[in-house]
Amino acid sequence: MKAGDKRIHARTQVAATAIGLGCAQMGNLYRVTSYAESAGAFQASWDAGVRYFDTAPFYGFTRSERRLGTMLTDLPRDSYTVSTKVGRVMTPDPTVGAMEDGYAEPLPFRPVFDYSHNGIMRSFEASQQRLGLLAPDILFVHDIGRFTHGELHEHYWNQLTEGGGFRALTRLREQGAIKAFGLGVNEFEIIEDALKVADLDICMLAGRYTLLEQHSLGFMDECARRGVGIVAAGVFNSGILAGSNKFNYGDAPADIVARVEALRAACAEEGVTLQAAALQFPLAHAATLTVVSGARNAEQITANIGWFEETIPASFWNRLKERGLIADGAPVPV
Repeated sequence: MKAGDKRIHARTQVAATAIGLGCAQMGNLYRVTSYAESAGAFQASWDAGVRYFDTAPFYGFTRSERRLGTMLTDLPRDSYTVSTKVGRVMTPDPTVGAMEDGYAEPLPFRPVFDYSHNGIMRSFEASQQRLGLLAPDILFVHDIGRFTHGELHEHYWNQLTEGGGFRALTRLREQGAIKAFGLGVNEFEIIEDALKVADLDICMLAGRYTLLEQHSLGFMDECARRGVGIVAAGVFNSGILAGSNKFNYGDAPADIVARVEALRAACAEEGVTLQAAALQFPLAHAATLTVVSGARNAEQITANIGWFEETIPASFWNRLKERGLIADGAPVPV
C-alpha cells in the first residue's frame, strides 16, 4: 500500500489518496510552527503522492486555511482534494491571546459557534477566500455533539437541523459549490443521529475507530452498507500509539496503558512498528476512504508515510485476533 494510492468515494466520486495530510499543525497547534516547516510538510507529502488535504477555519484561528491556500494556489485544481469545516464563524477580536484553544499565537479572529443556515454560509464564503478556491471538495460540520458542547448540545443541534444548517449544506452540494458534506467529530454517536435527518456523504471520525478502540465497529459497518465514507483521523489516539502517554487529549488511564503495552509486545514479536499498525488498521474497513495524518514538518510526514507503507505480515493481525486485541469482526489489512 502506497500513500498516493487513489481511492474513490462511489456515491460522490470524491477522490482521496490513501493517506491525507491533516493541517492543524499549520495553525500552530500547541506551539509555533514556521511557514517554512509547514511548507516542508506540504512538499514532502506532495512528493510522496499525497493529494488530499484537510484544514479548518478553527486551526490557528484562520492561519491553517491561509497557509494551505497559498501552497495550493499554483497547482492544477484537478490534481488535489481539499476538505475544510463549518460550524465556527471567525470574528475579528483584538483580545485573542498568545495561546487560545491549544493554538500558539493565533490570528486575531475569535471562533464563534454557529451552525445555522447563515452561519454555515458565512463560514463557507470566508473559507473560499482564505483557500483561494471557489469549490472546496468536502465540508465537514466541525465539532457538533455533546463531546464539545455538553449541556449546550441541543441548542447547537437545533441550529443545524431546525435552523437550516443542513439545508445550507444540501444547497451548496446541489449547486456544485461542494461535492460532499458530513460531520467532522470525535464521537460516532452524533453521526448516527445526523444520518437520521440528513443525507451525509463523507464524515471525519477522530480517534473512535483505531487500532486501540473499535467500539464504533457496528457504526462503521452501517456506513459501509449505506455508502457513507469515513475519513479516519486521530489514529494515534492523541499520541499514545505514537509513544506519548496521552489518550483522548488527557493522561492515559491504566487500562489503556496496559492495552497499548500488549499491542507493543505483539509488535515486537512480529517485527512490526506500532505506528505502522495504527496507521494501516483503519483503512482495512470498507467504510474508510482515507486516513489523515497530521505533521508539523517534512520529517514528521515522511516518517508517517514510511510507517504507512511498511509491510506488515498477516501473522501479526492473526496474533492480535488470538489475543483479543482487536474486536471480533473487525477487518484487517491484507
